[in-house]
Amino acid sequence: MARQSRGNPLKFLAADTGAWAYKCAMAEDDTPSLIGQIKDKLIRSKEKWAEEGRLITGRPDLGHVNRLPPGQKEVKNWPVLDLGVQPDVKPEKWRLQVLGLVENPVALTLPDFMALPQQDFVSDIHCVTSWSRYDNHWQGVSSKTLLDLVRPKAEAKHIVFHSYDGYTTNVRTEMFADDNVLLAHSWEGQPIPRDHGGPVRVIVPDWYFWKSAKWVTRLVFHERDQPGFWETRGYHNEGDPWKEERYSS
Repeated sequence: MARQSRGNPLKFLAADTGAWAYKCAMAEDDTPSLIGQIKDKLIRSKEKWAEEGRLITGRPDLGHVNRLPPGQKEVKNWPVLDLGVQPDVKPEKWRLQVLGLVENPVALTLPDFMALPQQDFVSDIHCVTSWSRYDNHWQGVSSKTLLDLVRPKAEAKHIVFHSYDGYTTNVRTEMFADDNVLLAHSWEGQPIPRDHGGPVRVIVPDWYFWKSAKWVTRLVFHERDQPGFWETRGYHNEGDPWKEERYSS
């Protein structure tokens, strides 16, 4: 049976420039249960992949000649990958905070999020563990809509995505602004299930899928780069599949 645990109340201070400070203490009743247990052996095995340079073919496809990036294989299913725990985020408790170096920081409930302009997207998934899935149909809020809403400051060159399970990953702001990036609530016409990152997850389709944070709850804009969970464990800071940017070395 999966183990359930109650995390500590979420507390954070995001004001790396001093321009704006946002402090939030989540009530205990709002803190989602964590189902499962951290897979330390899995994490270590993926770190070993980085150390050994697993799956690197040495044949990057810089011109995107092939739809399938080097070292990848197409799958028809959607494999479930996580760190061993899945936060059980109830839709009525979900919150998205967008803060840091922005002119208009926001804290959105799910109804707030759904009231923003909604768009349909179709994109491929490329997981660093070697599988790719074509033609995924998403619905959600485009990154451009969020950027227009919060108005990042000129010095906001980087973003960190924070997830309810404690996971983080980083992207450049210009990368987040790509036309096909979104925060998705639906996949193939149905709400994204918990095991795939629902109620809402990030989709950054032109990069390896670890950049598409599941169970997203915060986007924090920074002046300087802030490497995330896998980026500090041997994985590439960018993650372009066609360049085979799997690992940092």
